[in-house]
Amino acid sequence: MKLWSIGYQGRTPEEFLDVLRRAGVTRVCDVRRNPISRKRGFSKKSLRRALEEVDIHYEHLPELGIASERRKNVKSPAARAALFAEYERDDLPRQAKALAQITAWIKEGERVALLCFERDPADCHRSRVAATLGFKTETL
Repeated sequence: MKLWSIGYQGRTPEEFLDVLRRAGVTRVCDVRRNPISRKRGFSKKSLRRALEEVDIHYEHLPELGIASERRKNVKSPAARAALFAEYERDDLPRQAKALAQITAWIKEGERVALLCFERDPADCHRSRVAATLGFKTETL
């Protein structure tokens, strides 16, 4: 069983959808706290619509996101690492229901991709979600 990880940074909506289709992803799990984007096509409603048009389910699990007030002053790699360590230690253990839902989708045969903005999962909290879930993860 495997989990995918994808960020839309630097991608057009068309490229993003093509990457997901080529990987055979069947469900995108948006782990942004606030699924709003200044980038056309990546806010919740438009993203859901575009995914549904290519037969990919969209799920938003905001409880797995990090509040913007906690992220706004993170300017250095050290500050980002500290934020992610705190998130993994303090936040993720309280999200058993959301994590169990992702696990259930995977065990049911869904090909799930965790979605956030950052292209590199090491720069994003979704890498911590993936590590907590314990599935082999492939970055798209």
